[in-house]
Amino acid sequence: MTSAAEQQGARARAPRADAPVVNGTALPVPAAWPGSSTPLGARFRVGPDGVAGTNFALWAAGAEAVRLCLFDEQGRETRIPLTELTHEIWHGFVPGVLPGQRYGYRVDGRWDPWTGARWNPAKLLLDPYARAVDGEFGLPPEVYGHVRDWPDQQVADTVRDDRDSAPHVPKGVVVHDDDDWSDDHRPKTPWADSVIYELHVRGFTRLHPGIPAELRGTYAGLAHPAAVEHLVNLGVTAVELLPVHQFAHEDHLLKRGLRNYWGYNSIGYFAPHAAYAASGTTGQQVGEFKRMVRALHAAGIEVVLDVVYNHTAEAGELGPTLSLKGIDNRGYYRLQDDARRFADYTGCGNTLHVVRPHVLRLITDSLRYWVTEMGVDGFRFDLAAALARSMHDVDMLSPFLAVIAQDPVLRRVKLIAEPWDVGSGGYQVGAFPPLWTEWNDHYRDAVRDFWRGALPDVRDLGYRLSGSSDLYAWGGRRPYASVNFITAHDGYTLRDLVSYQAKHNEANGENNRDGAGDNRSWNCGAEGETADEDVRALRRRQLRNLLTTLLLSTGVPMLVAGDELGRTQRGNNNAYCQDNEISWLDWTLLDDPDWRPLFDLTSRLIRLRHRHPVLRRRAFFSGRAHSADGLRDLAWFTAQGEEMTEGDWYAPAATLGMYLSGRDIPGRDERGAPVLDDSFLTVLHAGDRPAQFLLPGPPWAERYEVLVDTSREDQEEAPGAVHGAGTTITVPARTVLLLKVAG
Repeated sequence: MTSAAEQQGARARAPRADAPVVNGTALPVPAAWPGSSTPLGARFRVGPDGVAGTNFALWAAGAEAVRLCLFDEQGRETRIPLTELTHEIWHGFVPGVLPGQRYGYRVDGRWDPWTGARWNPAKLLLDPYARAVDGEFGLPPEVYGHVRDWPDQQVADTVRDDRDSAPHVPKGVVVHDDDDWSDDHRPKTPWADSVIYELHVRGFTRLHPGIPAELRGTYAGLAHPAAVEHLVNLGVTAVELLPVHQFAHEDHLLKRGLRNYWGYNSIGYFAPHAAYAASGTTGQQVGEFKRMVRALHAAGIEVVLDVVYNHTAEAGELGPTLSLKGIDNRGYYRLQDDARRFADYTGCGNTLHVVRPHVLRLITDSLRYWVTEMGVDGFRFDLAAALARSMHDVDMLSPFLAVIAQDPVLRRVKLIAEPWDVGSGGYQVGAFPPLWTEWNDHYRDAVRDFWRGALPDVRDLGYRLSGSSDLYAWGGRRPYASVNFITAHDGYTLRDLVSYQAKHNEANGENNRDGAGDNRSWNCGAEGETADEDVRALRRRQLRNLLTTLLLSTGVPMLVAGDELGRTQRGNNNAYCQDNEISWLDWTLLDDPDWRPLFDLTSRLIRLRHRHPVLRRRAFFSGRAHSADGLRDLAWFTAQGEEMTEGDWYAPAATLGMYLSGRDIPGRDERGAPVLDDSFLTVLHAGDRPAQFLLPGPPWAERYEVLVDTSREDQEEAPGAVHGAGTTITVPARTVLLLKVAG
């Protein structure tokens, strides 16, 4: 505990003036007109008598006073009291405040951490509704509401620090919303037809030789024709951008000379991250982001944002005071029974209290803003289970999910859940309601295990290849509820998955303790990069197997940027803090004869998927015959060409045949006609020796044409071999064959 005298001395250091001082003279403080309590945030408009200005509105229920702080180009601060209070919202209209104006808030109230009250007017706070942010968050002691270096760290968070934080924190920027999107055409790709490509705006563009140097690492770089051309040539239908909300870097990273690269540390839910803008940070980043979205839409590519509404960059009680913590700590965050402590279902120190109406409003207002005013097409929700918690437990009838389900804007866009958090009962794969799709880690694990020879049987693999009906065939959900992935930003790249047995995260400065220890990887006989050509060839084959499996599976495939090029992170499976060549795409791989064939195969498989509706089913397979000849929509075969029995599913197996009938696709096309397609037999063989496979005869087929053979290095053209039904073919070791029924 600090003494009263010590607290008094700390407060004496806080700035007192409400007006800027020039040459010793205080300038007049502009008055705020009453304005409006809606909408929240800073909105430029024409006010009474045709006077242009900006309306400011801030929800701060428990505050005793709120001051709007305006900053000029020299950083001088003008404080304007907001005296109007309507339904817990402080508001005022300030004439003459135009777009480009930098601002923040100082919020006064009780300092009583034992009850969760952490108001501190010495701390300049970012508007939660700021549309743009100018400047970066450093974390010197001044930005903490408490005395960070207090000798007794057990009580440090209870000692208020009254030093001014304004010189050390970014400011919000007033933005003019003048875009009606009338010239934009959203692709509106149906879920079943989607192929998602997860990428990092900076990492994807930072080393691209076709993008001008001044645009690399930016939204403008991603909008450049050279970047868009790669996406179009690959054939993906949507990019899923790692977080682009304004975020901050953690103190422990800054101390090690590192930065938060992934961006899962949001502090501004309406603002595009300013560091990714080439055009400027005083509002220009908003227009640049919109132009990027338009460029991608023009190429037929949707934009999905990875969003982090489960926690903020303010961490726990020992974290900085940047925004919500200083506006109303008890109102925005979940607290423990000991209100001095934060409830943490995210592993990041805090959890937003989504059950509270104003917090739910913040999130839904943000989501609608990105759809209606920024043009995005959907969202992937980080740790979505944390958002679905009611008071404590995950609840699929929670306010958040209920609001999304009935919202006329949000229920029409793509919604992807990361269906877990780190709290008790947080693992919820398969549990989210209709409208939602989910990252399916069951798919990831089963496919990894099959190709490394670690599956005890093929029961789980069968479910994963055919749409995971065991998880999603309820409540009207469809196969595309499963977002199938083998790799994601978090974990190994695809190349590292077949090159490393153990993680190598030393560059993160955490003594290799961070990152998952169980990766279901196999290094193919050597750890890391090797000159052994046999090992290198096997790894390339395994990559072809993994990508082919992913793109032939029922559900929505998700690729990670660079996996189609053989990108490596040198064994780092947690590169969240590596803003360097470890994380950036190496575009020279596209011209490397070892790796170019991987891109060719990937793009060819995506084109094949787009052409054949049997690979993009909108309904689950029935497994039943729909005609007298006994042909079913889905059938499974052993290497002996016999349909699998229940005992076969429980037996160890390295070889599996999957038959998809194009004759029995449910539904009709846009004109009401039946959907008909070719039929296919996929043979997956994970054994380390060649296998004999008997091709099924009638009614399944008369002949089979080989379209894909992953044992081949050259993947530019289909193999073209034709085999008669009832014949035995040799399947090379560790190979996928895709055969089209030819008669």
